[in-house]
Amino acid sequence: MSEAEARFSVLRQSADAAAVAAIERLVREAPDRALSRVNVLDFAASHGLDEERAIAAFLHAARLGVFDLAWNVLCPGCGGVLESNATLKSVHKEAYSCALCAAGYEPDLDEMVEVAFTMNPRVRRIAAHDPDSLSIWEYQRQIFWSSGIELPEDEAFDRLLQDIVIDSIELPAGEKAVLSLQLPAQFVIVFEPITHAAHFLDVKGEPTRERQSLSVVFNKIQAPTGTSTMRPGPLRLTLENRTDARVLPAVYIAGDAMHHILGKRKKFLTAKRLLTNQTFRDIYRTDTLDLDQRLKITSLTFLFTDLKGSTELYERVGDLVAYDMVREHFGVLQEVVAAEAGAVVKTIGDAVMATFPTPDRALAAALRMREAMRKLNAESGRDDLLLKIGMHEGPCLAVTLNDRLDYFGQTVNIAARVQGLAVSRSIFATEPVVENTRAAHLLGERGLTPVPQQHSLRGIASEITVYEIP
Repeated sequence: MSEAEARFSVLRQSADAAAVAAIERLVREAPDRALSRVNVLDFAASHGLDEERAIAAFLHAARLGVFDLAWNVLCPGCGGVLESNATLKSVHKEAYSCALCAAGYEPDLDEMVEVAFTMNPRVRRIAAHDPDSLSIWEYQRQIFWSSGIELPEDEAFDRLLQDIVIDSIELPAGEKAVLSLQLPAQFVIVFEPITHAAHFLDVKGEPTRERQSLSVVFNKIQAPTGTSTMRPGPLRLTLENRTDARVLPAVYIAGDAMHHILGKRKKFLTAKRLLTNQTFRDIYRTDTLDLDQRLKITSLTFLFTDLKGSTELYERVGDLVAYDMVREHFGVLQEVVAAEAGAVVKTIGDAVMATFPTPDRALAAALRMREAMRKLNAESGRDDLLLKIGMHEGPCLAVTLNDRLDYFGQTVNIAARVQGLAVSRSIFATEPVVENTRAAHLLGERGLTPVPQQHSLRGIASEITVYEIP
């Protein structure tokens, strides 16, 4: 049995069979390009797979060494990869700058950090393992652009390049080249994806026949983005590579065609979504953030549960029976959370703290939890398991606390306080949850009308509106 076959043999025992079969076909038959920065959500859609099962399969495959998992910091403007990291621990909280967009961004885990999977060279070697072997445009496609950019295929991509590229060149280390160009009366960008350097040409005014000149130098340390004013007409562009590796500069027309390609996006696996995935938390546990790392999430939904009267339950049925009942309840809740793309952050006594990427998934989980507890009680013939549920959505910080990935901030505090308002069978949720479009649609489908109430919560200065979902 080969090393790859041995890994897939183990993978079949730990992940969804259909997802594993699709991954095996991908590894065996796909062209190199398709194995560089695999977009798991796109892969799931094209193979008719459940997204959560596909994510779990790729995570198990990465743990077995079939793929290398990367956390890529993206530019929200152009979708380019500003930095690629083997671990989230390498992502810092300071601003990242994009030369192509001439903008800086403070990183968040919602849309600025993608999680992608690239073939491990021990299983199959692909061209992306040697980026210097890639052509300028394959380098752009496989290394510079994120998995969320929807690039056209070969012939359509070539036609697009003809519309937006004036000239391009591969420039070896230490070399210099001169390009003779004809500048159109449009905004033009000289951009190099390896050093991530850019120079803008504001081409305007009356056309000229006199040759204009411009020099651009590529260094190891990225220089600030510059702008030169030019007139339409001939340009002598001198490019100098002062790095110890090749560079791949090109001169682009920054018009509608370029903006069109940069604006075509597809869903991709974000860091936020992965952090709320139960399989990820189970496999990677504490290997996520450094102790002093604080990364921002702009929107995460928290769900807290607690058993009502659990002390009386132990008194009524005895420790052994009560323990088994509580353990069964935890198992049911964890299954529901995972099925709705969430993850259990921790349990505190008989309480559960869980996270979800969107309010509708949290609401769907809450409704399923309530029904699951009803069934457990029906099976026992008693109403012993009375579950209180509260939810809130908002910004937070991802942190490491007590050797586990956790969350910090007012959103977490409010969610916990809202759960404290709940009584048996009622679900309490804040305005951001019930007013979410998809959550409201889910409530409408179930014929449920949230009842607003005003409450003062401990630690919160003013009253907030909380909705009881009957």
